[in-house]
Order: sequence, then structure tokens, then C-alpha cells
Amino acid sequence: MRPSSDKPSGAASSGALPWTAILRQWTDAVLYSSTWLALAALALTWATFLFWRVDIPWRLAVLIFAATLFLYNIDSVLPYKFQQQLVLSGRKRWMLAHRRELFALAIAALVVAAVLFFLDGWQHLTLFLGHLAAISLLYSLPLVKWRSRWRALRDLPLLKVFLIAYVWAAVTVWIPALYLGKPLAAPLVLVLFARRFCFILALAFVFDIRDYTKDRLTGTLTFPGVFGVRATKLFALAVLAVANVLLPWGVSSAHLLALLLPSVLAAAVIWYADETRPDYYFALLTDGVMIVQFLAVYWAT
Repeated sequence: MRPSSDKPSGAASSGALPWTAILRQWTDAVLYSSTWLALAALALTWATFLFWRVDIPWRLAVLIFAATLFLYNIDSVLPYKFQQQLVLSGRKRWMLAHRRELFALAIAALVVAAVLFFLDGWQHLTLFLGHLAAISLLYSLPLVKWRSRWRALRDLPLLKVFLIAYVWAAVTVWIPALYLGKPLAAPLVLVLFARRFCFILALAFVFDIRDYTKDRLTGTLTFPGVFGVRATKLFALAVLAVANVLLPWGVSSAHLLALLLPSVLAAAVIWYADETRPDYYFALLTDGVMIVQFLAVYWAT
């Protein structure tokens, strides 16, 4: 029903959106354009630099942010994803409605990342960085036709969470180590990598739980589909516990205490994860745990 024309009433009469609707629109844009996720990648990379008490170079920070923005947005606009006969979530509907904008954002991010890659002399690491980019791009890109359906890396049984954890740990731990001239095989670097791998792996199981029905419909074998949701949560909590045991030596008591908060939050997010949770639970809260970890490290440094 339209408001009466002789009784104009604030935003409704002027056609303006209420502030809650505007806030919702901007929140959706930040979350579903992967901007929040790119900030999480930057935050974890920064946290690694903070461990070595070095400020992250701003150009490297922009490179990490832009590369993450490109990879996730180019993945989100792949045509085959919108051809799947599945019930679309609010997040997927938003992406479908903004495919052109997401593609433009991905291209702009790629240009920024490529310029910084060449200006800052990362060419000697082309092979190393290239294999991470290849895993990220081929994660969802159909490569092989098997049993009348095109398959991507994520379709390999039980593999997708490990791919995610490996790429994120490599970017957020190994790249800072390489920048600072630290050997990747150094014991301290290996401990930091293993800790970050387990932390991301534990969170990645939450997204497997979110995609439980979709993965079953598409024939993708994941931990929840094979072992059940409850067993997956218990395994994720065990992996998170391992992450908290893998402590680098020389860490102060304040640093250890600060790291406890994101671990507790991560455990709660894992335990209460369910595919019926709203999109914000996963896009805002689960990814936000990574930013909380950075804030905890920043506070303790």
C-alpha cells in the first residue's frame, strides 16, 4: 500500500531508503564482493610481519589485497556456477545481480596486482607464486570431464579444505618470510606455516558445513557429506587445538593470551555452524575471526 499523498512521511515519501537498508546494501557489497575476505588475507599477512616485529610494506599489503580480490571475484563470476540447478542463497543472488561489477572489480584488482608484481621485482618468484595462483584459479574451474560432468580441483574427494588451507598459509606466512629473506625450511617458519595451516583448515570446515546440501547435489564429497556434520565439527575443533599447540618459541605471555581470544571465537563459530545459518554468519563472522586474530596480535606486539 502506498503512503497517502497528502501525508508525506520522511524517507518513504521522498523515495529515500531508511538507514538500515543503506547499511544492509553496503554490508552486502563489502562481504559479497570479497572485500572483507581480502582484508582478512591482508590482516593475516600483517600478523606474520608483526611476529617478526616488522611493519608490512604498504605496496606488498596492496598486492596481497588486490590479488585476493581478483582471485575470489573471478571465481565468483564463472558462468558454470550460475548454470547449476540449485536453490541460490541470498549471497549467490547478490553475486548474480552484480556479475558485471564483480568482473570489473576483478580486472581492476588484477591490473593493480600485476603492476605491483613487476614494479617490486617479484619476477624471481614467478614459479612459486604461479603455483598458488594456479591452485586458486583451478579450484573451481572445470578441467576434466568425468561421469558426464566437468570436474574441478574442489571436486576431488575431501580435498578442497586442504587446498584452501595450503594457499592461505602459503600466502600469509611464506610470502612475508620470503620478503624478509628467511628460508622457508627454517624451523620457525615451518612452525608458523603449520600453525596457520591448521587455523585456516579448521575454519574451512565451516564452509563445507555451509555447502553441505549443495555439495551433495553436485556430487562433491566433503567431510560433512562423508562423515557427518557433527564429526566434521569435532575434527575441526581437534585441528584448531593442534594450531594452538604449535606455538613458536620465544612468544611472550601477552602474545599467547592475545591468541587465545581468536581461538575461542573460532571454536564457537565452528561448533554453532549450520547450513541454515544466515549468509552473514559465514561471510562476516567466520571470515572475521581472521581479522580478530590480527587485532589480537597487533595489541600484543
